[in-house]
Amino acid sequence: MYLETEKKQELFENHGRAKAKKDTGSAESQIALFTFRINHLTEHLKTHKKDHSTRLGLLKLVGKRRSLLDYLYKKDISRYRAIIAELGIRK
Repeated sequence: MYLETEKKQELFENHGRAKAKKDTGSAESQIALFTFRINHLTEHLKTHKKDHSTRLGLLKLVGKRRSLLDYLYKKDISRYRAIIAELGIRK
């Protein structure tokens, strides 16, 4: 499996708001997790161009991440700018 429990905890620890392994619910940690999964699926689709079910899943993930980013933008723009800079997401 490409996403082990240790890797998830590392993502939550590095990018979450509380900077803890158990910080799974904050918007920042969810965005970091979605970004990791999006990058993995993008690499998969570079080699498997006709995998349309994976492409659909990728588009759904991008939409979920976008909605979380929009939420952060409305609630706290400083947190939004921090997570964008930290993960290197363009906007």
